[in-house]
Amino acid sequence: MVFIGLLGLFASLGLLVYLTMKGINIIIGAIICSIVLAIFDGLSLEVALMDDYMTGFVNYFSSWFFVFLLGAIFGKFMQETKSADSIAAWISRRFGAKRAVFAVVAAAAIMTYGGVSLFVVGFAVYPIAVSLFREANLPHRFIPPALVFGSISFTMTSPGSPEIQNIIPTEFFGTTPTAGGWIGVLCALIIMVAGGLWLGSMVNKASQNGEVFSLPRESPLKGLEETAATVSKTQGEKKDEGLPNIIIAILPLALVIVLLNVLGQFMNPTIALLIALTVGIIDACVTMHKFLREFWQSLAVGAQNSLVALANTCAVVGFGSVAAAVPAFDILVDSLVNMPGPPLLGLAVGVTLICGITGSASGGLGIALPILAPIYMSQGLDPGAMHRISALASGGLDSLPHNGYVVTTIRAICGEEHKRSYKPIFMLSVVLPTIVLSLAVILYSVF
Repeated sequence: MVFIGLLGLFASLGLLVYLTMKGINIIIGAIICSIVLAIFDGLSLEVALMDDYMTGFVNYFSSWFFVFLLGAIFGKFMQETKSADSIAAWISRRFGAKRAVFAVVAAAAIMTYGGVSLFVVGFAVYPIAVSLFREANLPHRFIPPALVFGSISFTMTSPGSPEIQNIIPTEFFGTTPTAGGWIGVLCALIIMVAGGLWLGSMVNKASQNGEVFSLPRESPLKGLEETAATVSKTQGEKKDEGLPNIIIAILPLALVIVLLNVLGQFMNPTIALLIALTVGIIDACVTMHKFLREFWQSLAVGAQNSLVALANTCAVVGFGSVAAAVPAFDILVDSLVNMPGPPLLGLAVGVTLICGITGSASGGLGIALPILAPIYMSQGLDPGAMHRISALASGGLDSLPHNGYVVTTIRAICGEEHKRSYKPIFMLSVVLPTIVLSLAVILYSVF
């Protein structure tokens, strides 16, 4: 019976991965897989969908609605005021085509660590990446790995990050966004440096094997190639016409980071993040108002974007809630809690697996921590260590092929295919973070 339950759990997960890679809407896919899981494990469909699924969906929505809302609006204003374009263009000029890979990673990292939405970063940096990769004659298929690595591998899990994956653990461990101390900083640096060198090595090897720059046959984003060509013509100029000054452009990001980490020491980190994002939005609107043509329209679009992103995550959390209701899930959790080795290892493996099942770092944390946090808190473990382990663990198996941001970056933004671009993404955002997570468990257990 246990075997059948585990089989149903992983079969439904496999189906969710398959449907996502086939382009099926994640909300529809999550509901279908929840039904399959309920039937497989003998659950009542009414209870599974109307109780378990909707409870997970609604609870996550109510907990994180304002974070998603202000985050999406902030990202939209950074896009509409051309701040994101200014930052990306400035970095491309500083690095140049010879360091195209690192320029793309740096541009994505700076913006995501500053609180800009992942999807805004992808759309903003892609044209710059195309121009740099074209000039350096590097394979186009490595642009998605560069974007993903710069966006989610170390910026969303490092101390001080305003990304939601670093905020959720504060609610369960009573910590601040900087929790984790020097070990957390070290882990972020290892991922950043090792991943950058690894990505550069993969690109160089492909170039030595004769791969050259070539745009995909069909790009979903018509016109971005023309934008990239325009950017490449202006890279030698000292400043870009029609873009805000780099200092003004980067100020909203700096304000978000500083305010979050200062206010987060004295108040609830989620409230601190909301205040920081609000100040960032106001600063962007005031200092770059001449670039903002449609204030109310941008506000509306940002709000709509937040609902789409939040609903997609809630759908995955709903599926995870159904998974958590099956008896096999309890057996899985018990085996993790009682597994041999340091206690933090069980927490790390548990969060990693659940994030892998949901295909979402934030969604997985939303399911895993309400279950696991009380268990490990009762063991008297250091809250800061548990916070950082949880954040790092969320950035491993979440990046499997069905991850929403991975699918969007590869297909919608870059017009590539999984078979061409996913292998380096897997190495950089699954294998490397998992290795560093193992190192973090050892370091936190020793020190």
